[in-house]
Amino acid sequence: MLSFALIRGRFFLLLWLLENLPLNQGKSAVYGSVLKKIAREECVILDGGVATELQQQRVTDFRLSDTNHWGFEAINHAPTAVVDVHKRYLDAGCDVITTNTYAILDQTRRAGDWDNRAGSPAHWMDMARKAILLARDATQSCERLDSCAVAFSIGGDIVTEQQLGTVKLLLRVFEDTRPDFVIFETLSMMSENLTKAAVEMLVESGIPVWLSFRRCRHGVCGIHGQLWGGPEGDYFGRLTQELEQIGASAILVNCLPVEAVSGTLPWLRDFTDLPLGAYPNLGRYVDPGWRFADNVTPEDYADMALIWRAEGAQILGGCCGIGPDHISAMASALEGTKPSAPIGKGRHDLPTNLSQRLYEANNVIDIEGWIDDKQRDLYPLPLPELVCEPEVFIPTQGSYLLWKFLFSSGTGQGKRCLDVGCGAGILSVQLALNGAEHVTAIDVQKEAVANTLTNAFRNDVADRVAGEVVDLYAIDPSEKYDVIVASLYQMPVDPLEDLGGHRSVDYWGRNLLDHLISLLPSLLEDDGVAYLVQISLLSQKQTAQVLHRAGLESRVVDFNLYNFNPVFLENLDQIEQVEQSSDAYHFMFRGEHVMVMYLLEIRYTGAKS
Repeated sequence: MLSFALIRGRFFLLLWLLENLPLNQGKSAVYGSVLKKIAREECVILDGGVATELQQQRVTDFRLSDTNHWGFEAINHAPTAVVDVHKRYLDAGCDVITTNTYAILDQTRRAGDWDNRAGSPAHWMDMARKAILLARDATQSCERLDSCAVAFSIGGDIVTEQQLGTVKLLLRVFEDTRPDFVIFETLSMMSENLTKAAVEMLVESGIPVWLSFRRCRHGVCGIHGQLWGGPEGDYFGRLTQELEQIGASAILVNCLPVEAVSGTLPWLRDFTDLPLGAYPNLGRYVDPGWRFADNVTPEDYADMALIWRAEGAQILGGCCGIGPDHISAMASALEGTKPSAPIGKGRHDLPTNLSQRLYEANNVIDIEGWIDDKQRDLYPLPLPELVCEPEVFIPTQGSYLLWKFLFSSGTGQGKRCLDVGCGAGILSVQLALNGAEHVTAIDVQKEAVANTLTNAFRNDVADRVAGEVVDLYAIDPSEKYDVIVASLYQMPVDPLEDLGGHRSVDYWGRNLLDHLISLLPSLLEDDGVAYLVQISLLSQKQTAQVLHRAGLESRVVDFNLYNFNPVFLENLDQIEQVEQSSDAYHFMFRGEHVMVMYLLEIRYTGAKS
């Protein structure tokens, strides 16, 4: 990065050139005064957000909106108010005021003319002229008349040939009503080189051009500070170098939160010798108006501007939400400072909240991750390390629901557990990870049992997990368990269909669930508990009856919603028949079928006799 001394040396060279060489043809004396101020290492002060200040002053005869014209019509409907806003910024100490023409490119999408207060049509080119004249009118009352420049504002990237044509037409406006320079604001990607073409067009006409981007060193930055794209390396820095070569006179950043500014300008200095600056926003936009921030006072804003100044800013001002009070405080604080120089006495001691915000915005903070009440990391979620072999069922939504419960509750610690229909072993492994004394994993499919045992080895719990190929209908309940878990296949099926595989045809979709419930008295210890998944396509009343006959009771400990997958859609007719004949149900959302998956906790109704 360039040293402070080298940067200062370049400023003195620029100062000598300005004082000893004639100004370039077409550049105004006022603009020359702005350049001389930069060369003397004084800070050039821009104004704040004209449209938002009109809103703050309760001017109602215009629209402040992204989708309308960001206050453009105030040029016709409230010209006195526009002049007053300009004067307020000049009185605050501005060297540059911008015309209220930010949305001028929107005219490419507007049919017809604007109406003025008298109801007569006003063409957008006449409004552009009027905007410049209103700004000139404001400067006439300024004591610093010879150093109050008028910048013509053009907002946003030029993305169409029609918008480029708008800039070309503006050159005709500038022939008789000339601003001191043009500032392109809130640029992002310079797409298709059309903005570059506009810059070259204006430079060739003799009008200086400043370019301001809604960007930080990390990329395109949204109005609320959000990054819009992925990593892009040195794109912005190299772009500034290209813009310097085609004749741009200054590079700035704007329309981004105050905390996103710091760090950008010293980074850009490696790429360009152009004057650099910033004018961020305060508050947030909520259509159709601006919500002003109340947590950053004018004094706070001045303190932050001092940081940007110390980072090398030569031009500073404000965007939306920055009023004359902010500019006045900033101008006073910056007086006598130099870019890339120590901050003035006492001014480097920022309020804690502001210094912390600026630091966090530009540094990677070691912040504690998301954890649960057991101090376990939740990001990334510590799902067991699993591999699901091709022949084995992938864990279902029901399996995930049950896994979440086991993980959150720690169920299984010190217990003997049984996983019925283990599949790839997600539940068996989690029970073992929870500290189960032993887990027996059973499935009718030998590939599933083998897969579970392999995954137990992957998670270092193989010594506590055993597997067995067992058909649930042929199980010999010779052992009892403290905890039983199961997310079994449940699908109402037309019995006339010829289904292959090991599962019997199941009209109600509940054969496996009911059979397991009937086995629980033989499988559960007296104080044991079972956790079973039941979908809403099965009757709750029928489940309650089966549980009652087995001397068991249940409660819902969790549930989740689940969109029908293709298998459920294939059996939709049968599902609807079951729902018509029972209390089974599902939801419909704009053509989408959604069921509920319930996780039931099942225990004995009392001590076993």
